[in-house]
Amino acid sequence: MEAAVGLGSNQGDRFAHLRAGIAFLETLACDGRVEVSAFYETAPVGCPPGSGKFVNAVAIFQTDQSPEDLLARMEAFELARGRPARRTRNAPRPLDLDLLYLGDNVRDSADLTLPHPRLASRRFVLQPLCDLRPELVLPGQGSSVKELLAALPEEGIVRCA
Repeated sequence: MEAAVGLGSNQGDRFAHLRAGIAFLETLACDGRVEVSAFYETAPVGCPPGSGKFVNAVAIFQTDQSPEDLLARMEAFELARGRPARRTRNAPRPLDLDLLYLGDNVRDSADLTLPHPRLASRRFVLQPLCDLRPELVLPGQGSSVKELLAALPEEGIVRCA
């Protein structure tokens, strides 16, 4: 199944954290290969005052793991990279890994919602996802990633060199 993960970092060496996240995702991929979008620098959304800018990307890979297993492994990796176990919502973090979708799986539990519930409203997720899958229509959406992105207001997102 195809999995997509949103990566973000707004603490420390943001690019190094994303590269480490991508290397980790390669270990979860059936064939060790991961497609990666461009990196984008974005303003923090819903974060405490004084939070630094994020660097965001999306990675897509093939996996045979369940959504719950992927989520557990990603959360363990975030903790290993320095993300506090107890934190306030949207607190600054070295690495954030969000499971955006896994094939056509649909979940709505206390621990996991698929596709990601705020994916369609976040330019910092849709822009890098559009780099890789512009025509993708996710379960529960009537529009492609490209169309969802076009419907969002312009906001400060800068493609990194």
